[in-house]
Amino acid sequence: MNMKHYLYLALILSATICGFAQTGGPISEWKATLKIIDENSNPVAGANAGIGFFTNSIPTSIDGITDTNGVFIAAYASEPSIIGYLLSFRIEKQGYYFTWAQRDLGQGYDPAKWIFTQTLLLKKIGKPIAMYAKRVVKGPPVFNQPVGYDLMVGDWVGPYGKGVTTDIIFFGKLDQKSRNDFDYKLTVSFPEPDDGIQEFVVPDAEKGSGLRSPHETPTNGYLTQVVKTMSHHPGQGAKDDMNNPNRNYFFRVRTVKNDEGNIVSAYYGKIYGDFMQFSYYLNPTPNDRNIEFDPKQNLISSLDALEQVSAP
Repeated sequence: MNMKHYLYLALILSATICGFAQTGGPISEWKATLKIIDENSNPVAGANAGIGFFTNSIPTSIDGITDTNGVFIAAYASEPSIIGYLLSFRIEKQGYYFTWAQRDLGQGYDPAKWIFTQTLLLKKIGKPIAMYAKRVVKGPPVFNQPVGYDLMVGDWVGPYGKGVTTDIIFFGKLDQKSRNDFDYKLTVSFPEPDDGIQEFVVPDAEKGSGLRSPHETPTNGYLTQVVKTMSHHPGQGAKDDMNNPNRNYFFRVRTVKNDEGNIVSAYYGKIYGDFMQFSYYLNPTPNDRNIEFDPKQNLISSLDALEQVSAP
């Protein structure tokens, strides 16, 4: 699928949601200056750039190449829409992860919004590797008792699944009076005292990158547990701290220290998403903090469609 097809698909979906409509009013011109940089803030020349949009309900794309300053400029004369005018950007270059973004120009013509400069980040492809990767879409199989999960097997530890080694412990405590009157607390912890988890946030400039995470996990800063809650009570409504798709995590498991207290062996990985709708990636090599996943080399086989992971 080429760049235009990606842009058309994204814009068709956006149009379905946003309900694009034309005013039939005066023609106005938008002008976009895209500045493409790498992770060291250096300009990326020779990148394929595309800006997709709708004109008279027809998907359109302006494509080109960034110059020596990493800049691509495009403009188009169009009618302002009643609901909003949406542009979609996709940047690609060999040796880099693609990046994608959108920009809403708002209702009606506004030069401050329609003539703009936007900076987009391209991350270099480092060393994608085979990893244990799986999407988890179900909570613990039982309430009110701890259940282990084996990241290498990709299943709950027996007797609830085929897992053998506990890497992460899930404890779901449910206090329920009725379907709409309950408190639920999920505690995520680890069997070893030096195992742990650390939340990370994807910067706005990187949210559209093919690689959402850094290339490596940090060496320290891991917490022994995280706690998520959800509740619903009559007259109070619902509270939910468990389903934030913008949350992501690093983790360290199977940690072993020597007599001097130094870590001699540990496995590192990352999690995209929040508990309990998330995708995890575990590096199979002890002490290697690389978390660039090669989607063609998943070490967990026989995953169903909902469990498969395609993002690096």
